[in-house]
Amino acid sequence: MRCRIYKRKVIILTLVVAACCLVLWNSGRQKKNDYVQESEVEKSMGKGHVSPGIRKLSNESVAEKVQKPEVDNMTLVYRSVVFQLNFDQTIKNLETVANRPPDDVVVVVQVHNRPEYLRFLMDSLRNAKGIENVLLIFSHDYWSPEINQIIAGVDFCQVLQIFFPFSIQLYPNEFPGNDPKDCPRDIEKKDAVKLGCINAEYPDSFGHYREAKFSQTKHHWWWKLHFVWERIKVLKDHKGLVLLIEEDHYLAPDFYYILKKMWNKKNEECADCDVLTLGTYTRPLAFSEKADKVEVKTWKSTEHNMGMAMNRDAYQKLIQCTDAFCSYDDYNWDWTLQSLTVTCLPKFWKVMVPEVARIYHTGSCGMHHKKSCKPNTESAKIEALFASNQQYMFPESFVISTRYSMNAISPHVKNGGWGDIRDHELCKSYRRLQ
Repeated sequence: MRCRIYKRKVIILTLVVAACCLVLWNSGRQKKNDYVQESEVEKSMGKGHVSPGIRKLSNESVAEKVQKPEVDNMTLVYRSVVFQLNFDQTIKNLETVANRPPDDVVVVVQVHNRPEYLRFLMDSLRNAKGIENVLLIFSHDYWSPEINQIIAGVDFCQVLQIFFPFSIQLYPNEFPGNDPKDCPRDIEKKDAVKLGCINAEYPDSFGHYREAKFSQTKHHWWWKLHFVWERIKVLKDHKGLVLLIEEDHYLAPDFYYILKKMWNKKNEECADCDVLTLGTYTRPLAFSEKADKVEVKTWKSTEHNMGMAMNRDAYQKLIQCTDAFCSYDDYNWDWTLQSLTVTCLPKFWKVMVPEVARIYHTGSCGMHHKKSCKPNTESAKIEALFASNQQYMFPESFVISTRYSMNAISPHVKNGGWGDIRDHELCKSYRRLQ
């Protein structure tokens, strides 16, 4: 049975890629050749994926036929393990944390390959009051023994690991990874057409061609959202909240307590609040006179994308916008959501957010930053903030202090990076995967 499930998923991905190739072939631009490229899987074990930057094709013409390489054995092993784990969905710590309340908070962490950040996130979760009631799900796009070891040390709540099955690591030399026949990022379209690279007809809005390391995050986010709500067996009838965080976040000791308070406040006084967010990127100097207050306002991607919690109703409205999400030319999932709030969703999102954040960002570097990474420095600053304001945490009362007028917020510009039709079709296919 499991073997059939695995084969079916591989066949579905093959059909998606084949359909994309057929579209490109029909345009008269695709060349049916492959370059032999040394597998990167074994090189990437224990390391972060290194982007090739501006890709260079070999001196051979793309039109010259060469034998297509077989997928390396280690990559096949990774794929098999990932599909098996996603099917089995083994929850850890059931014996030691056996009485998790039904429909309680589910926390989903999107994990790439930054173990130094993940360790600090685990420290913050361990110190959170009520964490034993949480189902903690780690959604990975990189197989790492070091990261698996960190997660194996989580003993304070129930834990489940899932794996994005179409990552660069699992497809290192072909789409959705970096295909050697793909067009270089900065080549002009007319030159790309002449060269005959695979996606010559599909640059983004700024004339650039896809880079897998940027495309992957949006793919992972959308796949994770769907998989958690639709494919995880223990959440089949989940009626509570799902909180979405990332590996470089840091949570306050009362985050669970506050989230439950916000959930009750939504049900009592803000039934039309679509999402709850644990905070913005503003760090307060003091919690006094603010720690027991929340605001209701229009959701804004640059402020309310961190620690975002939603229920099944919000998810179901969002997943109806699959085509719009998957075809919008922006590699950022949050800016794409901003577009959906004004173009596809029944109404722009209303968010409830505390005046004092219960989530913080330790990622002083990353995809969009070139500063040196010092998660220990950031976490120390945050812990000092908690220590100096501990008397204001866990407030008994909780009030909506401000309700702002609701105005639609449109993204200023598309950021591009998502013009390739193969990304669109793969993204849309997640709803069909069983």
